[in-house]
This record gives sequence, structure tokens and C-alpha cells, in this order.
Amino acid sequence: MVENRPVLTFVTHAVLITGVVFLCFPVWMAVVASTHGPEALSQAPIPLWFGDRAWENYSQLLAGGLPEAGGVPIGRMMFNSLIMALVITFGKIAISIISAYAIVYFRFPFRMGFFWMIFITLMLPVEVRILPTFDVVTKLGMLNSYYGLTIPLIASATATFLFRQFFLTIPDELVEAARIDRAGPIRFFLDILLPMSRTNIAALFIILFIFGWNQYLWPLLVTTDEGLYTVVMGIQRMVNSGEALPVWHYIMGTAVLAMIPPVFVVIAMQKLFVKGLVESEK
Repeated sequence: MVENRPVLTFVTHAVLITGVVFLCFPVWMAVVASTHGPEALSQAPIPLWFGDRAWENYSQLLAGGLPEAGGVPIGRMMFNSLIMALVITFGKIAISIISAYAIVYFRFPFRMGFFWMIFITLMLPVEVRILPTFDVVTKLGMLNSYYGLTIPLIASATATFLFRQFFLTIPDELVEAARIDRAGPIRFFLDILLPMSRTNIAALFIILFIFGWNQYLWPLLVTTDEGLYTVVMGIQRMVNSGEALPVWHYIMGTAVLAMIPPVFVVIAMQKLFVKGLVESEK
């Protein structure tokens, strides 16, 4: 029997609402600031309600471009970030799931040795391998290109490890049944493993998409062409505007626009994401 405790229920809801307010208030301030002019944000008190410059500000950001951001429209930067995030996400998932499939279901020499070589790369932070990677990208002529932005980041030891652990939970009877039905390795992978990995793929898709979308250090190194700037680089350039005052209404508007694709991905795949994290029995 579940006891009804009104006081405990009230305290629980009060704590949750307080936490939501603390989390959402910075987002609210960013949205409000993006609808005002620069003069409203340079004096106290800062407005807490919407202004009348929303259409003008966002139109300038998406289509016009700002000198503080290299004159590139934010829409172009968001497109670059989207391409980078999607290529990194699909590349990581494709390479990782195929690698895990080979390690678990194929018997070849030094199989576990190759797995541990992949796994050990988790101990190497990005800063340790970023200079050798940059040197390779430079020698291959991949600077200022989508290839240079994405290909060096598509390998993922974490995703390979997660897929391997999931494949190890699949009963051997399922593999034997597929073999009896004359299903080859490709058919077994496409018709059985991929559908069973759907929730894991969805969970990894969200994590890897946000990872690719928020990349800053690597694009900063391999990109000097302003047409290939990402939205995170655009925000950084607007904040560090030299001797000029930062254009906070445009900065906040760019931050709001930069939040939309990750939020959309999380909302669209929320059920599969939660299921992939908590599901224990396959």
C-alpha cells in the first residue's frame, strides 16, 4: 500500500520546480536578450521580458552576417555545424558497430589484442593526439575542408566498447538459429543485429550528435576559411571582439539558435534514448 503524504509530495514538487527554474532561467535570459537592442543590455536593470527587435536581430543573424563573426551568416555556420555533427555521428556509429561485430563474431588472430588497442585510446585525451592528427591532416591536404573537419573525429572507442558489450549479451542460440536458416554474416548483421541494436544506436546518436555539434578546438585548428566556421566558433568570435564591446543581443541570439538542433534531436529520440540506457534485458 502506498501511503499518501501531502507534505512530502509538496516538498518534492517544490524542490523539482526550484531546480527547473534554476536550469531554465539562463535560457530564458538568452531568449529575452536576443529580442532587444544593444542599448537595453548595456544598462541596469537588464530586461526580463521580450523586446521588439526579435525579427530584426534573427534576420540579421541568419541571412545578413556580422563583421564580428567574419561576415558569415549564422545560417551558414549552423549548416557547417550540422554537416560536421551528422558525419561524425553516422561515421562513429557505422565504424563502431562494424568493429564490434567483427570482434565478437569472427575468430581471427590477435582479435582481443586489436580490441584492447582500440580500448586503450580512451585513456588518451584529445589534447594528447591533436597535434599528430593535425600534422597528418595537413600533409593530406585536408585543411579548410569538410573532410578535415570530420574524418579525424569519426573513430570512437567508447561506441565500439558499448556495441561489443551489447553483442556479448545476445544468446548463442540466436546465432545458431540464424546459421541453420542459412543466414550469412551480412544477413545476420542486417536482419538481426541492427534491429536489436536500435535503442543503443539511438542513445549513441544523441550523445555523438551533441559531441560533434559542440566541437570547438578541432575546427579552430583546421579551419581558416570563414565560410567553414561552425556556430560555436561564431559565438567565440563575437564574444572576443577585441577592443569593441560585445554585441550581446546577437551573441544571445546565436546561442539560442545553436541550442535548437540538439534540443530537437533529444526531443525526437527521447524515448529510444531512455530505453537504450535503462533496458537491461534484450
